[in-house]
Amino acid sequence: MARSKAVALDEVSKGIIEQLQEDGRRSYAEIGKAVGLSEAAVRQRVQKLTDAGVMQVVAVTDPMQLGFYRQAMIGVRVTGDTTRVAEELAAIPSVDYVVLTAGSFDILAEVVCESDEDLIELLNHRIRAIEGVLSTETFVYLKLQKQFYNWGTR
Repeated sequence: MARSKAVALDEVSKGIIEQLQEDGRRSYAEIGKAVGLSEAAVRQRVQKLTDAGVMQVVAVTDPMQLGFYRQAMIGVRVTGDTTRVAEELAAIPSVDYVVLTAGSFDILAEVVCESDEDLIELLNHRIRAIEGVLSTETFVYLKLQKQFYNWGTR
């Protein structure tokens, strides 16, 4: 993925994003009152921001509430093409986040599993079976301390 040029946001666009970060179901009319625009102008700005890939409005779930009791970050050391391995990891349904890194791991992959048994199965039969995976190190999540998505308007 090529690095795209950063999009400069004015204060109104930042305000719209902040309103949606607080409540993704907030109406355009409510957002408009908060940022000083009409409902139509807010709708147009939101459409431009989503079309440009600056933001997306999605539902964020709590895996624990849905029966996924084991989350972990897996550090992966690779030989050969890290992009190919990352693509294979990304294709696994239990993997929800994949990033190429610099440092002691070539790739970090976050996984969400129903149980420790599912995590073992994932590691042994899916992740470690990918050609080019040299080794893995698993960091099991004990508690989610902080998870915010508001860095986009700082």
